[in-house]
Amino acid sequence: MPEYSFDLVVIGSGIAGQAAASSAAEAGLSVVMLEKTGSLGGSTAMSGGFFAFSGTGEQAADGVHDSADLFLNDMVAAGGGVSDRALLQTYLDHQAETYHWLKDQGVVFRALEISSGQSAPRSHNSVITEVLTTLHRNFTSHGGETRLNHRATRLVRENGKVTAVVVQSPDGESMFHSRGGIVLATGGFSRSTHLLRTFAPDALTAIPYGGKGNTGDGLKMAWKLGAGMADMSYVTATYGSHPDTGEEFHELLTAYYMGAIVVNKEGKRFMDESQSYKVLGREVLKEAEGLGFQIFDAKIRAKSHPGIPLNDIGMLENIGHVHKADSLEELARLAGIDAAGLVQTVARYNASITGDQADETGRTNLCNGVGELLPLDQAPFYAYPAKALMTTTYCGVTINSDAQVVDIDGDVIDGLYAIGEVTGGFHGAAYMTGTSLGKGAVFGRIVAQHASANLSPVRA
Repeated sequence: MPEYSFDLVVIGSGIAGQAAASSAAEAGLSVVMLEKTGSLGGSTAMSGGFFAFSGTGEQAADGVHDSADLFLNDMVAAGGGVSDRALLQTYLDHQAETYHWLKDQGVVFRALEISSGQSAPRSHNSVITEVLTTLHRNFTSHGGETRLNHRATRLVRENGKVTAVVVQSPDGESMFHSRGGIVLATGGFSRSTHLLRTFAPDALTAIPYGGKGNTGDGLKMAWKLGAGMADMSYVTATYGSHPDTGEEFHELLTAYYMGAIVVNKEGKRFMDESQSYKVLGREVLKEAEGLGFQIFDAKIRAKSHPGIPLNDIGMLENIGHVHKADSLEELARLAGIDAAGLVQTVARYNASITGDQADETGRTNLCNGVGELLPLDQAPFYAYPAKALMTTTYCGVTINSDAQVVDIDGDVIDGLYAIGEVTGGFHGAAYMTGTSLGKGAVFGRIVAQHASANLSPVRA
């Protein structure tokens, strides 16, 4: 079979793969990026484009008070206390440098939002397709090579070190050797019925989403070499997508972080809406038809942020996915909710806000301890029917702080790196908005630096 040799072989072209490939090419390494499908981007291209950073110019401009300690505490809490602290600390140690590197590339953050798992606004929104285009342009300008329709099928290990990967393409099999390491940036397994049935059978009832190539290839290749696994029991879908959600754009609404409540078809609330949307995703799957209706009024509708994923109510209303009525009874009729149940639920919710009674789900804020609740009392009223979306699996192979894959005994598998969604240990039980793209960029940069440092003595 044909054989090729590079300093670094990166498998996958989402934010993690692009950050690693671009940074390594900048450092002077010869790099090839292998993409399984016919287009670049993977799940990243289908995301809302949020990066979680702190200490930024955008935060300063908005008068946001944030700190590394608060950031760490939020990530630990969002992950249910089971995340690998070393990985979280590594993220914090490198996130500022990564933020500035992205800005230097020309990346623009057009909005700053507070979202799932955050006690301060640190979700920096980008047009993610532009970010990917920018990074790939930088990669190519530094001599990087890209191979589309190249699916990695097997890692080659010689004398204990991973030295190459076998790839299937339309031209047949070929082998790519790497002097500095093989980088798995292959994404998760949201598109693998077999792996979901193995690790998260409940998630099979969620709306399938994520990159078409996300079938767990990297996970299985590393697993075959004895890689450790982490967070496999925490796979869950994300709540907030219309039942008719397609792949054309990122349709996910979090009006509940703006003040909405979530009810089932009986008009009853069934969870504290201020929790992580991963936790909410787990709960909504237990309801009839897996449906949870986001109910809000004119005050919350006015908070719509045009063009910004998660918060653009207007766009969803324009495509007919939001019901609107002058009364709760009429809204219930339009949405298919029990009217008496909805009216009673809203009355109880409003009474809890005025202090007349305790909230039935224990909710006390809008999002993760932040924001004052608003009574739903200003017509017109709105309902957005939403299900859980199986976007990302956020679990997988274990890595150390240099993004080297470690085996089930904690020993480094020499020559093998893993970054992005194929890895476990970082998020834990749930997920803070923006830390997925953030960790992809941060650990992609770390891989490039580590591989470059290890190759330097060889070249000297």
